[in-house]
Amino acid sequence: MAADPPVPRLVKAADTKALLALEDKAASLGLSQRLLPAWLGENVAPAARHYLWPGIWHRLSHRPEVSPHLRCELLLQLRGGEQVLSLLDIMPADFEPLLTVASRSEVLRVRHRMDLARSVREWTEEHVGKA
Repeated sequence: MAADPPVPRLVKAADTKALLALEDKAASLGLSQRLLPAWLGENVAPAARHYLWPGIWHRLSHRPEVSPHLRCELLLQLRGGEQVLSLLDIMPADFEPLLTVASRSEVLRVRHRMDLARSVREWTEEHVGKA
């Protein structure tokens, strides 16, 4: 087996339409890190920008057709303005065409917001408890 290439050192941005397509593809491929479409439809801001930060190459030895793929941290903008953190598995061919965040200062702002953001699970537990 050939060694994986280095993890891309690029932060990518996606609008909500592109994010939903990426999430749908992850679901159709049976990738494990993705969010439920109903949750996304209810909670993600329709006109927002979301950020993907590649973390690792993920391999499924029993599924070479989807290996390797990138496991990315995902910063989501919600309808209420809050940002939450999730993960998204994405195929390299789908990662490449996304908008690259070129400004170092914007990359640093994204990282800072990711470091402060609650997880989707934490956010959901809080909001389900209030209902």
